Amino acid sequence: MPVLDFLDSNVLVYAYDISDPKKQRVAQALVERAVAGEVVASPQVLAEFAATLLHKLSPAAPPDDVTAILDALGPIKLVPSDAGVVRRAVEAHAAYGLNFYDGMIVATAERAGCERIWSEDLNPGQKYFGVMVTNPFR
Repeated sequence: MPVLDFLDSNVLVYAYDISDPKKQRVAQALVERAVAGEVVASPQVLAEFAATLLHKLSPAAPPDDVTAILDALGPIKLVPSDAGVVRRAVEAHAAYGLNFYDGMIVATAERAGCERIWSEDLNPGQKYFGVMVTNPFR
C-alpha cells in the first residue's frame, strides 16, 4: 500500500473559495489527488469544511450546493475516528500544545499511516508523532 498524505479542512476550503485563485489551483490539485485515492481525510475534516462553507465564507454557500460538493468528494477515503484516536488527540495536546481538534487531525493522520499532513493551520515543517506538516501554499 502506498504511503498516503492527509488533507486538512483548510485545503478543501481553498479549493472552493474563489477569493485567492493561486491557492485555489493548488488546493484543487490536492483535492484531485484525494478523489483519486492518493490522499485521505477524516469525517471531522469534511464536517469542518461543510461548516465553513455554510457559515464562514462570504457569501455563504447554499445547503444544496454544499450537499452537491460533498457528493463530489465522496470518493475520498475517510479514516474513521474511535476512542483511541480521541485519546491520542489528548496526547497531542499534552505533547505539542495543539488544540483538541488539531490533535484529532494529527491522531487520525497517524492512525492512517500518513507521512504528511497538508495544512495551512498547523506548524509547517514540524513533525507530530512522526507525521510531517507541509503548507501547500508556501
